Amino acid sequence: MPRALARADQAPGASDLLTIGQVLARLKPEFPDLSNSKLRFLEERQLVTPVRTESGYRKFSPADVERLRFILGLQRDHYLPLKVIRGHLDDLDAGRPLSLPANAAPASMLTGGRRYSRDELLSETGATPALLDDAIGSSLVPAAEHYGDEAHRMLQALVELKKSGIEPRHLRALRAAAERELGLIENAVAPAVRRRDSAGRARAAELAREIASHLETVRGGLIRSALGRIDG
Repeated sequence: MPRALARADQAPGASDLLTIGQVLARLKPEFPDLSNSKLRFLEERQLVTPVRTESGYRKFSPADVERLRFILGLQRDHYLPLKVIRGHLDDLDAGRPLSLPANAAPASMLTGGRRYSRDELLSETGATPALLDDAIGSSLVPAAEHYGDEAHRMLQALVELKKSGIEPRHLRALRAAAERELGLIENAVAPAVRRRDSAGRARAAELAREIASHLETVRGGLIRSALGRIDG
């Protein structure tokens, strides 16, 4: 199993159990948008199962906290819907090999992701300063003092594409297409967003991830179909 991600059925001692407030205190530095409602939403989806005291209060074990960190990391770094994340958790609980997304870095999912300075990002990806500047100018990588795993993956891909003569400026149409997809998603989840309660926003965010996953499937299918013409 990945580091520190224990099975949910491993019984902790009573002194190890945490209140929902303590869980938030531990995880909010990594996931600032985390809220009581989001934790309850994940519990409703049976992705984490805290124990209940006789008074009805939730108590979370260390294993629960690591499961939450794993779930939230997959959502934040890879935009995976909960249906997909549930499959990864089932694999972990059953002791099966973890089948992560192809572009995933397992350590980052469990630790909240690495942060890179500009020099570190260039050094680790092999990109030139000019390529990073072009990526920023083409809105493929956000301008920032520090960069996350998504920027690292994007720049790595751009380095490889450049070897085939594909520059960031050639990919502006992809950026525009992504913005159009975002518009579709925003329109679809608008009714849930308008509810304005935390639970409604959590459900809207999950629906958005599910729609994005389906759009990714459609996009991938179209590209594979086009590649078939080249192969033929």
